[in-house]
Amino acid sequence: MRAMASLRRRTAAALLAVGKLAPAARAGTAEVAISGFAFDPPTLTIRAGTAVTWTNRDEEPHTGSSTDGRIDSPALDGDDRFSLAFTEPGSYACFCRLHPHMTGRVIVTP
Repeated sequence: MRAMASLRRRTAAALLAVGKLAPAARAGTAEVAISGFAFDPPTLTIRAGTAVTWTNRDEEPHTGSSTDGRIDSPALDGDDRFSLAFTEPGSYACFCRLHPHMTGRVIVTP
């Protein structure tokens, strides 16, 4: 019995290592509204694997961008959306390229 369980664990580990078996998803989606020339919430904490969707609720165009290029939406007109999955833990500062005073942060935990 132990030998069979050990074999299953080793097989699963080998499949994960070569990308044939994906680990179970632990995270879903999160929303950031762009409203009143601000990101709401201004700081969002999520788990790795979560997709964040920015939705522009203003009439003016906005972007979700970061200086390192990891976050790089096109200009979003009113009610346009942009989604990005965050797979690596870390802290990601974002801003609007068209209105640089608009800033936010996405914190990704393991």
